[in-house]
Amino acid sequence: MLIDLKKYFSGENVEQKIDYCIDLSDVEIDGAKPFVSPVHIVGDIRAFASSAELNVEVSYAFSMPCNRCLAETRKELSHSISHVLVNKLNDEEDFDDYIVVEGETLDLDELVYSDIVLLTPPKYVCSEDCKGLCPTCGKNLNEGDCACEKQHTDPRLEALRQLLN
Repeated sequence: MLIDLKKYFSGENVEQKIDYCIDLSDVEIDGAKPFVSPVHIVGDIRAFASSAELNVEVSYAFSMPCNRCLAETRKELSHSISHVLVNKLNDEEDFDDYIVVEGETLDLDELVYSDIVLLTPPKYVCSEDCKGLCPTCGKNLNEGDCACEKQHTDPRLEALRQLLN
């Protein structure tokens, strides 16, 4: 969705409601296509002191394999996103507080996608107490224990273990 920001930057008192969906089902992250539903974006953009203030809520279903046990995990996620958009900065110190929009057109899809990627956790786990996979046989330890030997000794430390016995 492209938004013309000319009227916002000119100082007019304008406001625009935002309510639409974008399809990110073709986006690939870590070899998977995690967006299993369209991203729903609801909010508004309003003029604010010769700039524009964007406030949106994004919600979507996200599905990735667990990094510990490889089970497919699906979560319904929701994020609040707020930005102040300007066409130029007066002071370079404020660089982190604003988004400088080149020209006078904002590509809202690109901005929302960037924010979602930044808000995406680096690790995906099915639950905080996930036990993962057995390093020997590969069994999912959340489904029960395996028959593998529980005491594994690093072969480099075998001589020290013999001294303790």
